[in-house]
This record gives sequence, structure tokens and C-alpha cells, in this order.
Amino acid sequence: MKATVYTGERSVELEEVPNAAIAECSDAVVDIEYAGVCGSDLWTYRGQGAAAPSRIGHEFVGTVREVGSEVSTVKPGDWVIVPFRYSDGTCRYCQKGLETSCIHGGFWGRESVDAGQGEAACVPYADGTLIKALPDGSRPDESLMASLLTLTDVFTTGYHAATCSGIRSGDTVVVVGDGAVGLCAIMAARLLGASRIINAGSRHEDRQLLAKACGADDVISVRGDDAVKAVETLTSGTMPDVVLECVGSAQSFSTAISMCAPGGSVSYVGLPHGVDIDVKSLFYKNITVTGGMSPAHHYIAKLLPKILDGSINPGLVYTKEYRLDDIATAYDDMDNRRTIKPLIKVS
Repeated sequence: MKATVYTGERSVELEEVPNAAIAECSDAVVDIEYAGVCGSDLWTYRGQGAAAPSRIGHEFVGTVREVGSEVSTVKPGDWVIVPFRYSDGTCRYCQKGLETSCIHGGFWGRESVDAGQGEAACVPYADGTLIKALPDGSRPDESLMASLLTLTDVFTTGYHAATCSGIRSGDTVVVVGDGAVGLCAIMAARLLGASRIINAGSRHEDRQLLAKACGADDVISVRGDDAVKAVETLTSGTMPDVVLECVGSAQSFSTAISMCAPGGSVSYVGLPHGVDIDVKSLFYKNITVTGGMSPAHHYIAKLLPKILDGSINPGLVYTKEYRLDDIATAYDDMDNRRTIKPLIKVS
């Protein structure tokens, strides 16, 4: 079968690899239909993540082809959502809704043989990992595919940022970051009752327009100290009680802390790179820092009905569709901001 392999800095290639196959009785093989390219994939693509060569991709959905003898919750033919980390569903962390810390879990392409940007994948702990989009396992309408794909990572990550922050109805919320996670965080903040949402750091018109389509009331194009001053002006000096950090850079994290009001919270879901937190600033302002890696599996059951009934459409963040054969172009386009987030049609 074909699968995407990270081969070195700014290089991915579609290669022939061994066919996905059942290895343990708790496994399932999923034929991948749609996949996404994530911002964390870009960190690897830019030479700041997994070592080459390695399989890559962790956002995918598709149809179950085969199951191991102990699998009971899915069967061949079921259409499933695959969270960005696999989990056993039974350990104490899974039972707490923290599947990303599963004792036996892992990340696609690192702790597993297969990954998400390929024709198929063997899914460990299928009962604890796979989620049917519809109770009978049937395939949802094609128009919902992009939004359902966001549940594997990007929308559940934005939702995690909003949920951890403790947003209350009527709050003013600032979202730092104009990538797909930031856009999803805007949508999630609105879903949780924020009355005013400010998106900070967007210098690209397409992202600014999409931020407003996702629910932002104001968009600030400046960054750093200038962004802090702009937020101060927009809030008449009160500053927001909630800031969602959705980038992971040193500047974005510092900006988020600087623009948060005393007693407020900064919720971060951007994968941190080079971040050095000013703990004294947190101390003197009594700012709570929360967030972290999203337990996507935990949120899917709650968010899935809202996608199925059309209440939310997070699939908006996929701004261009590519074939699997064009995966290298998809990465290059995302890296150079020619698209916000690529949608990969595999089959």
C-alpha cells in the first residue's frame, strides 16, 4: 500500500510500504478515506519533530476492513472516526477522560507501525479507540466528511482550549493564532457562550475572513506588544479574563500572558516550542495556566451530534482538497501559507 513518509527537512514522499494488517487480537484495520495535515505535522516537516524516516499523519477517518478476534464494538464495513492517539479505553486515565495519557496508548507513526496519511492503518485497541459516526456504523453524508474529520484532532483541540479555560456566558475571549486550531477555538468559544471574541495575530486576509466566519467579532493583525495594546484598546483597558493560546511559539505564549487580566486564565493547546514562561508575571497577576494536549476521544461523543445536525461546521478550516498522490504539494502549500489546512482525499 501507499503511505506518506517524512524523509527529511521539508520533504515528504508517498512510498510503498507493507500492507496494514492485524497484529494483535485487539486490532482493527481501517481503510482511510480522508486525512488531514496538522500544524504539528508541520513542526516535523520543518525538522523540529520526529526523526526521519518516519510515517506521518494523525487525522483520519474511514471504513473498517478487518477486526481482530477480541474486537466487539466495531465490525467490517463500519465507518469510523480515529482520534489522533490510540487508547485502550480501560486504564485509569481513559476512565477519567484523559485518553491522551493512556498507559498503553500511543501516537500514529511513532508508537505505531502505521500512520494517518496513507491508504490504510492498523489500529491498536480498536474497542478503545475507534468511534462510529452513526450508531449503525453506516457512512455519513459526504457533505459532513470534512467536519467529522476535525473531530480526530483540530476541532477537539480548539474545544479543549475553550473548555479548560472556564469560559462563562458573556465572557470576552481572545484567541491567539490564526491557524486551523485557532479558528476552531473561536468556534468553540462561541459554542460555550462567549459574547465577544477577538482573534489576535492574523496577517492574512483569507484567515481574517475565515476567523469572522467562525465567530470572531474583531481581528487584530498585529502581534506581540502591539497586539496587547490593541486588545487593551478594544476592551477599554479591562483586558480579557480568558485567552486561548493556539500557536505554541515563545512569542504567542508571552503575548497571551501579557494580555490576560489579573485573575484570568490562559489556556494553551499550541504544541510548545521554545516557550519560557514568565512565572513571576503569573504570580503577581494570579493568572491560571491550563490546557495541554486534547483528549480528543473524550470530546467526540458530545460534539458529534452538533456536526450531524448541522449546528456547527468546523470543516471550514480545511481550505483546499488534495489527492494522496499530491501530499508533497499539500505540505508545501500549508508551509508557505497558500492554504490554511489541507484535506487529503485518499479513496
